[in-house]
Amino acid sequence: MVSCCALKKCLSFFSSCIVILFAGQAMLSCQSQERENLPKQVDFNYHIKPILVQKCYLCHGPDPSSREAGLRLDLAEGATKLLESGLSAIVPGSAAKSALVHRITESDPELKMPPPASKLELTAVEIELLKKWINQGAVYEPHWSFIPPVVSAALPSDESLSSQIDLHLNQKMDSKGLKPGAPASKYQLIRRLSYVLTGLPPEPERVHAFVADERDEAFELLVDEFLNSPAFGEKWASHWMDVVRYAETRGHEFDFEIQGAWRFRDYLIRAINSDVSYAQLVREQLAGDLIQEPRLHPETGANESVLGTLFLTMTEGTHSPVDTKKDEADRIDNMADVIGKSFQGLTVGCAKCHDHKFDPIPATDYYGLYGVLGSTRFSPIPVGNYQQKAATMQEVHRLKKELREMIANSWEESTRDSVPVLLASRQGAVAASRDGGEALGKVIGDFRGSDFDGWKADGWAFGEGTTLGDPQLDPKTGRLIALKEGLASSRKLGTGIFGALRSPNFSIDRRYLAVRARGTGGSIRIIMDNFQLISYPIYGGLDQKVNDEEWQNYVFDLGDWQGHDAYIELLPGSFIRHTYHQDPEAYIEVAYATASDEEWFQPESPPGYYSPANLIPVAVDLWKAGKSTATDINLLNGQLESGKLKRRFPDEVKTQLTMDLLLAQVRDSLFIQGVSEGFARESPVFIRGNHLEPDSKPAPRSFLSAILDWQQPIRDAGSGRKEMVETILHPDNPLTARVMVNRLWHHVFGKGLVETVDNFGLQGKLPSHPELLDRLALAFREEDWSVKSMIKSMVLTEAFRRGTADVNEERDPENTYLAHYPVRRLEAEAIRDGLLQVSGSLDRRMFGPPVPVHLTEFMQGRGRPAKSGPLDGDGRRSVYLEVRRNFLDRMMTTFDRPTPFTTFGNRDETNVPAQSLFLMNDPFVAQQAELFAKRLLQGAHRSTDERIQEAYFRAFSRPPSAAEVEQGKAFLQEASRSVGIDPAAGDLPAWKEYCHALFNTKAFIYLL
Repeated sequence: MVSCCALKKCLSFFSSCIVILFAGQAMLSCQSQERENLPKQVDFNYHIKPILVQKCYLCHGPDPSSREAGLRLDLAEGATKLLESGLSAIVPGSAAKSALVHRITESDPELKMPPPASKLELTAVEIELLKKWINQGAVYEPHWSFIPPVVSAALPSDESLSSQIDLHLNQKMDSKGLKPGAPASKYQLIRRLSYVLTGLPPEPERVHAFVADERDEAFELLVDEFLNSPAFGEKWASHWMDVVRYAETRGHEFDFEIQGAWRFRDYLIRAINSDVSYAQLVREQLAGDLIQEPRLHPETGANESVLGTLFLTMTEGTHSPVDTKKDEADRIDNMADVIGKSFQGLTVGCAKCHDHKFDPIPATDYYGLYGVLGSTRFSPIPVGNYQQKAATMQEVHRLKKELREMIANSWEESTRDSVPVLLASRQGAVAASRDGGEALGKVIGDFRGSDFDGWKADGWAFGEGTTLGDPQLDPKTGRLIALKEGLASSRKLGTGIFGALRSPNFSIDRRYLAVRARGTGGSIRIIMDNFQLISYPIYGGLDQKVNDEEWQNYVFDLGDWQGHDAYIELLPGSFIRHTYHQDPEAYIEVAYATASDEEWFQPESPPGYYSPANLIPVAVDLWKAGKSTATDINLLNGQLESGKLKRRFPDEVKTQLTMDLLLAQVRDSLFIQGVSEGFARESPVFIRGNHLEPDSKPAPRSFLSAILDWQQPIRDAGSGRKEMVETILHPDNPLTARVMVNRLWHHVFGKGLVETVDNFGLQGKLPSHPELLDRLALAFREEDWSVKSMIKSMVLTEAFRRGTADVNEERDPENTYLAHYPVRRLEAEAIRDGLLQVSGSLDRRMFGPPVPVHLTEFMQGRGRPAKSGPLDGDGRRSVYLEVRRNFLDRMMTTFDRPTPFTTFGNRDETNVPAQSLFLMNDPFVAQQAELFAKRLLQGAHRSTDERIQEAYFRAFSRPPSAAEVEQGKAFLQEASRSVGIDPAAGDLPAWKEYCHALFNTKAFIYLL
């Protein structure tokens, strides 16, 4: 007989066997189910690469410094090559023969991969995916975002884009077993659409009209109305301002102003409201100064295109950096980072110190872009009537040529019989003299000839050449005083016109730099390493004011700056606290600039050694054609002095007076800090990103070779920005359109199809609907890059018009497949603007200088403005509030407007106590609550119910329920008792408390 104890042991053993048996069966069942749930065709980008990036690349990826066992899994050739063991990690077509599969399924912790200590263990599904992929051939593909978009056969081309969007979303939902949510109510819909498109709540009258409109096209008409509202541009400009790190000051210690930065904001609003194509905006922001026929303001005639270049100037600015080379490297790094993220969705800045760890961006690409940006110069740019000025300058040039021809024709008659001679020997002598005296010093620029000696002129002030040979007529008598000697002169056409003359870059190798100049209100600046914030205590000596009409030698001691890259800048005006000013009578004239180890070095004058008798007719002909040399002009002036040439031109002086009158109408007084073209500079690769360790070989200027692999290095003699723009907008570029339509989708639906809107690289998220993203990108190009058309297609979808009730919470907790419209908190600007709109205090004026930021006692520090702005920002929309990097608006930062230091296409959406405390306690919110209460109390004969009705329509765009009306009346009664209202004060205090309470509800700051 079996003992009781033995029976217990047998039962225990039998129970254990049963448990093991069922567990084994369950495991086999799970594995079988996992295999059944695997996709039919495993996709490298969507199924395999995420596993490799997260679990394998750390030790077997692109970084050679961390690679182990010589195994590289990011490339097919690395993964399939024979290893020292004689095996291959991957044998395409055979998971059984692949060493990788053996290692990831190994039970021995010493052999298992990834090592258990790494905490990167593969899941059963990931292992099965890898096996199936290898059995299917282990096909490696380029990263998804580098593959050109293609049209999906599943989306019929004869349907509208909105219908195609819905069709694709619905197919995706069906494949995931999801059900679409119910449509939103008309009240929900108009509030949602109004905030998404205009950033403002709809007026109650518009709500009533829409709800009552039973026409099928009512919603589309409402969409068109909001798209064509001026508020649309104000709302959508703020989205792009996040991307470009918009700010109106430089930050750092003194928070200096970025001159005219607010004009970029106005430029964006106008462009978006006018539906300027996105391609045009890309051109203008990266190279607007280089557009031959710029886009003009329809009313003022101002050059709109050049305002776009403020995009490049929005970097931070360090006051008196110890190392200007590092400062330049930091500024260019910020520009490169912002350009890469804004237009291509790539983290280009990660290739600064080494080849990008994940994306196909080698360091040479980074420094190729560095060369493009380093060849770009910062410059004041006038913002007056470009159209009028261009027409005026064209007429002035015509009159100047006419004047010269009239004088020359009268001279030709008296010199017709003279004998011409060849000039080649003379020109050779002049050229040879230019290079003499190198031992003592060198000439950086000599303007005594007819051209600018290789320097580059911007604007109109300096004209197309020096003053050499310009006729100087007495305006009263018409007497020709003389033909002018050669000078670089900003008053060549007249004073008050902007222009800049800049030298090519040179390396400082002499102690002294000297400039022979005269003028009034002008300035000479030595721009070192493209550093602009020139001021004491360190850099003040690099900027000298020219305020003497007699010739002076302006000497710069550059002993401390040997080896630095520099150029000379001549301006008719000057900078005051880093803001450019130019008086109407200001000018500068320069004869030459030299570098020497002595304080002064004067270049020789070109020799002239030929007889006046046989050169007079040649000199006249050359002067008439505008091709004179200094010798020709000296010769002709001598003939004038001796009376051998006519010098009275009473009729011709009228032409000169006409030119003076024309030029007086186009003087420049308003400026922005934009950019201008420099000279081509190739940058070396900085070893480990250290500017003090440049490689010996320069990296050719280029833009991201992986985008268009057939690109050639940029050969342009300027910066190469035009070529960069053409690469970004090239039809074969797979990124530009995708990145932008994804940004638009993000702002319409609260989350992009690619959630990481600024990162389409390997570290970014995969698109939730890749075929749809491709269709949108192709449609964007087909519709001439129209932002309005794309947004309209998105908001006309059923997906946009669904309610927010979640019927698929367990299956799709992140609402990735848009079965319902997401509940979204309003942006900081929309909350503030909504308060102003609801209270009736919103000032709808558009454009203009920013409203100064309201300063509290806690906002202290260097660079603090002398005066605070008004508490309510003058009632202006938030887009017009000043953005000071060191003194950011407290409400904006509390509600997650990003700090303007880099691209921030996806704002944080936090829910923190500071936000509730702000709405409860801030004086601005209390002020708006009181104004709202006064608005509700207008009309003495209205009932409390009617006022509560109006409050709800204004605050929430819907009527209150009966319960909410009763709650409101009870609140008002309790408020009256709790605050101890003086009867003489009327109902205002109680209603103020009620309005303040409405502002503190979730319904006010969320789209529900």
